[in-house]
Amino acid sequence: MRGTDQRSGSLFSYVDIEARVPAGHPLRRIRDLTNSALTRLDQKFAGLYATEGRPSIPPERLLRASLLQLFYSIRSERQLMERMDFDLLFRWFVGLGIDDPVWDHSVFSKNRDRLLTTAIAREFLAALLAAPKVKRLLSHEHFSVDGTLLKAWASMKSFRPKDGSGPPPEGGRNGEQDFRGEKRSNETHESTTDPDARLYRKARGQESRLCYMAHAIMENRNGLAIHGAVTQATGTAERDAALTWLDERRSRRRITLGGDKAYDVFAFVKALKARTVTPHIAIDGNIRRGGIPRKTALDRRTTRHPGYGISQCIRKRIEEIFGWIKSTGGLAQLKLRGLEKANAAYLFALAAYDLIRLPKLLEAPS
Repeated sequence: MRGTDQRSGSLFSYVDIEARVPAGHPLRRIRDLTNSALTRLDQKFAGLYATEGRPSIPPERLLRASLLQLFYSIRSERQLMERMDFDLLFRWFVGLGIDDPVWDHSVFSKNRDRLLTTAIAREFLAALLAAPKVKRLLSHEHFSVDGTLLKAWASMKSFRPKDGSGPPPEGGRNGEQDFRGEKRSNETHESTTDPDARLYRKARGQESRLCYMAHAIMENRNGLAIHGAVTQATGTAERDAALTWLDERRSRRRITLGGDKAYDVFAFVKALKARTVTPHIAIDGNIRRGGIPRKTALDRRTTRHPGYGISQCIRKRIEEIFGWIKSTGGLAQLKLRGLEKANAAYLFALAAYDLIRLPKLLEAPS
């Protein structure tokens, strides 16, 4: 017998939203890890809100909704609210009931921007990694470091002289501007829309762009991100960020630090050794002008050990972190302005990457 294509409306629903989510869904394990980390931040949240006044959106729900935006590559808060309105999985993960109204996208954005600061994002990542079942997955002796560029939310047309000179752009919403033959640098120019962004070129033959530089520290056992930062893009930013992390490290035990050829600098290798760090840096063997190979800062006392070759293989996994954050997380081009906001968004994306990886790692045999 053929069924009819008609839907009869129902007044009540007798199925709990918890039963709608499959028992083996990956978000169940991710939600448990997230709630455990948020519990550790309860006292921090209590100090951010007033004791009187109108109740705001709970901070736990704000952060869980922001995680969904990264997990599912949702471009805007408006689309996130639309998805949350009809998707029971989203409502369950955030903590909303079936009949609970979703927030206006502008209200959500305003509350999220006030909450998600660099300090909160850093403490959320630290709380996630401090869980006992997660901590045993981390290496405490072998690490890798690398950096990547994040395109700033600023047009090249906004890169104007600091003294206000230069011809103004043509009229209209997106007026033309001819800057051929004009020498532009970070010393004399800055973006009018994002002054923290810097003009930077990744390599010879590539175009210069307004961007930030994002740094990540990865532990080598399972390839999880344990630390990160966003700085202004300079030629020494990668090495400076690595040394800053080493100075902030509490433990003084000897560790190894892997990196690419950009870290093969005599001053940096000397600074690592002064901090009881074994430099597992890739050798920069580029040929200089005149056919003379560049002299490396490493010696055979480091490269002859088998651990050096292992670090060189594992350190490349840090590119998986950058790839996920840029493609799935949507941070290839930032949708916000300012170094502080960029740093907070990037650190929170690092925590989201770890949450994606952790369910399978926890299920694997020890």
